[in-house]
Amino acid sequence: METIIKHIKNLYKTVHSMDWDEITKIPQSGGDRIYFRIVQGQQSWIATYNTNLKESDTFIYFANHFYQKGLPVPNVLAVSADKQYYIQSDLGTISLLDVLEKEGKTEHVFLLFQKSLKALAQLQIKGTVGLDYSYCLTSKEFGKQSILTDLLYYKYYFLDALQYPYDKQALLNEFELLSDQLASKEFNYFLFRDFQSRNIIVNNDEVYFIDFQGGMQGGLSYDVASLLWQAKAALSNEWKEKLLDYYISEVQHLLPGKMNAENFKKQYNGFVLLRLLQVLGAYGFRGLFERKAHFLTSIPLGLNNLKSFLAISPLSADTPVFASILNWMVSEEVVARFTPPVAGEQTPLVVTINSFSYKKGLPKDETENGGGFIFDMRGILNPGRFEEYKTLAGIHKPVQDFLEQRTKMNTFLNSVWDLIDITVENYLERGFESLQINFGCTGGQHRSVYAAEQTARHLRNKYKVKVIIEHTNKDNWLK
Repeated sequence: METIIKHIKNLYKTVHSMDWDEITKIPQSGGDRIYFRIVQGQQSWIATYNTNLKESDTFIYFANHFYQKGLPVPNVLAVSADKQYYIQSDLGTISLLDVLEKEGKTEHVFLLFQKSLKALAQLQIKGTVGLDYSYCLTSKEFGKQSILTDLLYYKYYFLDALQYPYDKQALLNEFELLSDQLASKEFNYFLFRDFQSRNIIVNNDEVYFIDFQGGMQGGLSYDVASLLWQAKAALSNEWKEKLLDYYISEVQHLLPGKMNAENFKKQYNGFVLLRLLQVLGAYGFRGLFERKAHFLTSIPLGLNNLKSFLAISPLSADTPVFASILNWMVSEEVVARFTPPVAGEQTPLVVTINSFSYKKGLPKDETENGGGFIFDMRGILNPGRFEEYKTLAGIHKPVQDFLEQRTKMNTFLNSVWDLIDITVENYLERGFESLQINFGCTGGQHRSVYAAEQTARHLRNKYKVKVIIEHTNKDNWLK
């Protein structure tokens, strides 16, 4: 990490003459890109480190192209010679999803969605003029092959994981048919590909776009479907209809000829379904295969979103096998399979989580039923061996970054959570009052503290259960 920051500092000097006040790593979400926020006085920038040179090249080209056209994207200010590092303007920290979750479905939020769709239409139509699609990260066009790939992604990483018996060849034949129907080139312009409220930054009531490097040429309606049917946003059908009509009117102003709105809406419905399935495929891959808890808990949202769509736009009669699969998939039985029990106000269960030092001995459990879990964290590389982390603890960000990036801590904790989730769910159902979970390491300061904090966060988020956390060796931490 020190080497990365050193390279960023050298690049930053080409942007600003003064040293920065601070640089902080931004939590990673998807992908391998590492982002940092640089602050100097009242100014700030975003620095990126990415070893995927093709991805960096695509983002930089797209960003420069769109920015020169006056479209709402970041300005790339400096790029290293090897293209592993680049610095861009900082658009802010608040996404449209953040505003929605804070304010709810207010008139102000509705106007922000309208602004986003208006800017999207401009990005898609104005942005395609003069754009060299050979820079696209994967394929140049979202055509039949890309559509089929999304359908198969859903099949392999979600549907097949459910172990539901179906006629595989018949389903593949129907996928071919759906791909042909959606591959129309009638509305082909720039396709953002991942247009969701997390990728829309709100700053002073204006909207800006990030993470568009996966874009290609394709149907206009795909991006609209992505935004309006995002599971986390949970927009009402009334909002979806009004916003779709608003977007169509904005597109009509930008296109040289009159658009066939009926054909557009037909394509839109097809892309809504495709997008919902692609999202379930992503949840399946990240949750069912990589065992990431956040994605597992998102599966019920995705299924309920799909159920809502099928209620207003059922599949046509020419895909009967697929229709039967989807109807089963959104049934209460399947949704319940992925819906964890949630603690209520009267739930007696209290989970106590301790970090401890093996030098001081194991924590005692004085509760009536006793028992619980003890996990030995000493198989994880100890940050305390390195001078810069000795006086820090697992609650401090540099130590957290070390454990997340340089050890197998995340893999370890995913396995831990698979075990403790079974017990938590059983105890909630049976009305148990207590469960103790303990994480131990050599000094009870770095690895065990991080594991305890992250496990507490996991249980609160997933089960809404009451958690008491104690770092039993805190008085002996090196300072």
